[in-house]
Amino acid sequence: QVRLVESGGGLVQPGGSLRLSCAASGFTFSSYRMSWFRQAPGKERELVATITNTGGITQYAESVKGRFTVSRDNAKKTLSLQMNSLKAEDTAVYYCNVPTFNAWGQGTQVTVSS
Repeated sequence: QVRLVESGGGLVQPGGSLRLSCAASGFTFSSYRMSWFRQAPGKERELVATITNTGGITQYAESVKGRFTVSRDNAKKTLSLQMNSLKAEDTAVYYCNVPTFNAWGQGTQVTVSS
């Protein structure tokens, strides 16, 4: 079955960086568009970034444009999210997603605080 395992979250100071990873299994990773979502306490889950199956096209939420970069390694079946210039409002649980299957990982907590 589809399995997604996120890692790389943690506590970081404002202005810092983190790199999230999502290890995928149970499906042909290279055939599917992938996304990162996040959910902050008391808020709805929101789309952060999307990448096409080849990695040729990426899209970002306005709030993260210029700071976050989504990428993928189809050979390693891994999705990544490089997050720079982090702000307190980026604090959330970040989830990896396969839109086609509506499949989700367990999430990884990112906390931006001094």
